[in-house]
Amino acid sequence: MSGTTPAWPVRAKAAVAAVALIALGLASRRDAAELPDFVASYAGDTLWALLVYALCTLALPRASIAARAASALAFAFAIEASQLYRAPWIDEIRASRLGALVLGSGFLWSDLACYTAGVACGALVERLVAAAASLRPRPGSRA
Repeated sequence: MSGTTPAWPVRAKAAVAAVALIALGLASRRDAAELPDFVASYAGDTLWALLVYALCTLALPRASIAARAASALAFAFAIEASQLYRAPWIDEIRASRLGALVLGSGFLWSDLACYTAGVACGALVERLVAAAASLRPRPGSRA
């Protein structure tokens, strides 16, 4: 295990990000009337996918960024595809506020674009942060 980064700092950052993303996502739905139409229409789905990426990071902190991004995108696309399935039991779940937020209510092609954008943003930000961290001098080294 020598030479590997401990999982807990990654998990802690992902947990903080997840809480922030939940708050932002709920605010984007609650305050949609005050937002520009484009943002009001697509921010919630994009933030939801970014949340899924953060949750994948929380669950799989040592997996590569690409693996976590692929997992998050596959999950998001599967949830969207599941909206094509109609049965009373799942429609009842989707009728609740929490069910609608997690499972959605109806298939939209535009949601797939939002999910791709959200996951891509998460992976890109994580890569940029990692690159910036690698440029910082290490404690005890001469800069």
